[in-house]
Amino acid sequence: MNAGIRHQSMNRAKFVLALLTLFGVGALLYRRQHPHLPCPSSLSFLLENPFMNRVAGSHLLLERATVQPGMRVLDVGCGPGRITLPAALRVGETGEVVALDIQPAMLERVQKKLTEQHVTNVKLLEAGIGEGRTEANTFDRVFLVTVLGEIPDKVAALREIYRALKPGGILSITEVLPDPDYQTPGAIRAMAAETGFVIESQMGSFPAFTMNLLKPALSLGQGS
Repeated sequence: MNAGIRHQSMNRAKFVLALLTLFGVGALLYRRQHPHLPCPSSLSFLLENPFMNRVAGSHLLLERATVQPGMRVLDVGCGPGRITLPAALRVGETGEVVALDIQPAMLERVQKKLTEQHVTNVKLLEAGIGEGRTEANTFDRVFLVTVLGEIPDKVAALREIYRALKPGGILSITEVLPDPDYQTPGAIRAMAAETGFVIESQMGSFPAFTMNLLKPALSLGQGS
């Protein structure tokens, strides 16, 4: 029995390692040719695959961010909607999700899923974060899932998110190895300090972690 369990564990570990390798090779090849550009819709399988679902699944990330019914959520760099749609179901009819992406093709994918699943509490916003297109003091939660490293001006992006969050709101950042644009916890902490955020919590380690940044309820910093 113990031998059988060990065998299953080894097979599971090999499977995860193979997925990790495949994900890493695909991402590295694309990034080598297109540095600091968002993942195109044709490569959305790099975002929606068993490895990502295992280490940074939507349910886990929504739990880590303590998303509740009635909340307003901003999904930055929403891609094909891996977080957007589960978040919309979580916040319910009294809540709302804004799916922001710079690529029209990604937003088209999200819209198709919304139509097929009859989800009506999601708004699509074609924009780059840092352009000032979001409303101030509007969101309870903001997600950046393997997106921060793709943004050319990260500090400007975090400043806009800070402004968009309600006081007491949380920016939930998730980074996953072997993403070539992976941001370390130390780098995120430095940017958080520069933009007025307070570190609320950090969960996970290898190959994925989530760091929640809090906009203080009585903020004296920018965007208050």
